[in-house]
Amino acid sequence: MALKLDTLAELSALDADDIIDVRAPSEFAEDHIPGAINLPALSDAERARVGTIYVQDSPFKARKIGAALVARNVATHLETELAEQPGGWKPVVYCWRGGQRSGSVVSILSQIGWRAQQLEGGYKSYRRLVKALLYDAPLPHKLILIDGGTGTAKTRLLEALNEAGAQVLDLEHLASHRGSLFGLVGPAQPSQKWFESQVAMALSRFDPSRPVFVEAESNKIGRLIVPPSLWQKMIRAPRFELSAPLPARAKHLARDYDDLIEDPVRLEGILEQLVSYHGRSQVDLWHGLARNGDMCALAEGLIETHYDPRYRRITRKEAPDPTRIALPDLSDSTLAETAATLIAQTDD
Repeated sequence: MALKLDTLAELSALDADDIIDVRAPSEFAEDHIPGAINLPALSDAERARVGTIYVQDSPFKARKIGAALVARNVATHLETELAEQPGGWKPVVYCWRGGQRSGSVVSILSQIGWRAQQLEGGYKSYRRLVKALLYDAPLPHKLILIDGGTGTAKTRLLEALNEAGAQVLDLEHLASHRGSLFGLVGPAQPSQKWFESQVAMALSRFDPSRPVFVEAESNKIGRLIVPPSLWQKMIRAPRFELSAPLPARAKHLARDYDDLIEDPVRLEGILEQLVSYHGRSQVDLWHGLARNGDMCALAEGLIETHYDPRYRRITRKEAPDPTRIALPDLSDSTLAETAATLIAQTDD
């Protein structure tokens, strides 16, 4: 009997040991159910070959060749990734739309004696639930925004809130981007669909009666778009605006952007993008600070000349007036105390 999902929250409560995505690697890479493992029934090349035979030759021949390929691939998985699974193993298996690929794999696993279930509707049914949450209706969650200029340790405050037991949605972490010109974290951002999957699953685990803390963002983080239901909730959410002394902010940035400090070529390329904003002489001055390793002075200059003026130009027409928090410093203890205060102030 196929397993039907009515809500995303049901994924967290599944009576299953593993979720197996049997789609091709490229399909899995674009998006998948968070926590799933990829054991392809067909490789990308095999899937393309079977599809071509289906269209240009005959559906019967395509199914016959496809079945042989699936059997060989499943045999390989049984001898490798699945070799140590015990007799009582309970996997949930899905493909694109709950069709032949997942059905074939479930049949083989069940014949072995494992309690395998097929996800009804496959990935498409899961994706419909993600879109319903993030696109089709207002979010039920109560959002609280953490705002402030660059270098005010908003992300570290979110971490302190999380450690104190608050519900936290870290969009920049999920987007692999700090939300600024210097923002990319790691080699690349995820796909839009995978970003949405992570956001949706995080929201599905939250208690809507409790506040969810999230950093104030624009409607794009790098190249990724904040989903509309979430964005509409964010622009109207209560907001706490952080400030801190410039030296503390600069020190924080020098620490937080250590990946750029360790990659001078990348840092130089990013600074070059600021010539159109601030002119060659200013950017050359910043290049000099970077080459001399004076990262705190570089950070101070960027905050004063680039980031703060841009932050002051941001308009939030529909947002309520912020509650301002002046931090004396950005130490871990100060951020922990601030987190405790925010939780107490927002606890209904």
